[in-house]
Amino acid sequence: MSKLKIAVIVGSTRIGRFAAHPAKWIAELVGQRSDLEVEVLDLLDYPMHFFGEERATTAESDTAERWKKKLREFDGYIFTVAEYNHAPTAVLKNAIDLGEFIHKPVAFVGYGGVGGARAVEQLRLIFVEMGAASVKTGVHIAFSEYLSVLKEGKSLGDYPHLNEAAKNQLDQLIWWGNALKAARTVVTSA
Repeated sequence: MSKLKIAVIVGSTRIGRFAAHPAKWIAELVGQRSDLEVEVLDLLDYPMHFFGEERATTAESDTAERWKKKLREFDGYIFTVAEYNHAPTAVLKNAIDLGEFIHKPVAFVGYGGVGGARAVEQLRLIFVEMGAASVKTGVHIAFSEYLSVLKEGKSLGDYPHLNEAAKNQLDQLIWWGNALKAARTVVTSA
């Protein structure tokens, strides 16, 4: 089979964000796989209006269309998920609402309170509605690991349990990616 094209989506646009660390780390792991190719999409590069907002500028509407078009290029997605107040960022939720993910797999690398687990669980439910398939294994960066990266200069790759979770997640993403790609091909050729 051909390589699956995976987007790593940086899910926070806040000043001083941590999101670049997990995005770079997981993108490097994806890039090491012979069956995957990767591209990082940063929501900073897609400043969109909020879904349903009447006062959207032409530039914001054009950006949303560029976002949708870009998403169509991929066979699967990995989201970096910051948890703020037990939820994902508003900018990430908005990007999901403005995007297209039907019949494609999604995976999550969470951080923040309890490793971003509460935000990731909300996103799993959202993606059911979006028609996507969430892989089982999440990667959850605990607060102690978060601090060691920021304050001690450690890398997320220094933690064997994070590498193990990422490997399992990528294996599942590949399985779902190939299965759903084959299914989409059958449906479009029928």
